[in-house]
Amino acid sequence: MPITSLSDHDASLQSADRAGFEAVLSGVCVVRLRETGWIRVTGEDRVRWLNGMVTNSIQALTPGEGCSNFLLNAQGRIQGTATAFADGEALLLETDRTQVEPLLAMLDRFIIMDDVELADVSDGTSGLLLAGPAAAKLLTAQDLLPEELATGTIRSAAVSWQGLPLRVQAMAGTVVPRFEIWAAGDLAERLGTALEAAGAIPGEAASLEWLRLLEGTPKFGVDIRDRELPQETGQTGALHFSKGCYLGQEIVERIRSRGAVHRTFRAFALTGELPAAGAVLRTGEKPVGELTSVGVLPALPGRLAGGMMALGYIRREALELKQEIGYGGGRAEPLSLPVAFETHA
Repeated sequence: MPITSLSDHDASLQSADRAGFEAVLSGVCVVRLRETGWIRVTGEDRVRWLNGMVTNSIQALTPGEGCSNFLLNAQGRIQGTATAFADGEALLLETDRTQVEPLLAMLDRFIIMDDVELADVSDGTSGLLLAGPAAAKLLTAQDLLPEELATGTIRSAAVSWQGLPLRVQAMAGTVVPRFEIWAAGDLAERLGTALEAAGAIPGEAASLEWLRLLEGTPKFGVDIRDRELPQETGQTGALHFSKGCYLGQEIVERIRSRGAVHRTFRAFALTGELPAAGAVLRTGEKPVGELTSVGVLPALPGRLAGGMMALGYIRREALELKQEIGYGGGRAEPLSLPVAFETHA
């Protein structure tokens, strides 16, 4: 079902944001990454120890390989999210910068007699995100895409630009390919300028937020709070069910063995008034869920109808019974994820 268009809202969207979003869907967009944080894990016991702290298999990572993860408490509730990379004699955790300090405090409590050291290494590096169907083509033209990054998996590889070292990462993306580039100092910023000269369209935070809504990817601190369970988010790629014990694993396994959770994360097309995040979803007078992210996507002729869209949680029985779902001021229609649209490389 297409998202209902909203011309009044559409006209107010910034032209630069629209251009960046159109490039995400039809070409390549480059965005400066200013809100990303990094934790470096070193020590002889780092693999065994971190494997017992996160929901995915750290011990299975080969050099350069990465995986997405949840960090849980003993009750199985999500305390943070991170992408882990095997990086030589260290493991690197990529997360939101706001999560670095809480995760460091949480993880440090579980270092008992282990040879493990944690360090915040967020400062001193600059990063870029390239997203779009033409992203790989542009990187290849600049000799910045090693063969191992073309596999469709989360991976990292060392390259150089103008004789200086960079790290290029292939990241998970369900709508369009995406890559990140990280370097010391302002090198990535300088590379971003060069990539724009080569055809990449600059984008801002709004471009990435609209892409996130299309993908239906929950964001920690917005869609994922410390009361959510992993399977409720639908992000099963962050879970490994046969690696052995880890913090919160008993709850995750209990949910898996019983077959389902009572509510699930979904996308919704909205009609009516634009609601605020936190709006309650109802069938009749009965509360059945909540909206956690709300946005208005621009219309892109021939590719995307645009309009109001939201992410949130809804009880499974409301979906299974195909009940009409509303909120104060409008209706919410569940969408399949990722949202379908036409792309052009």
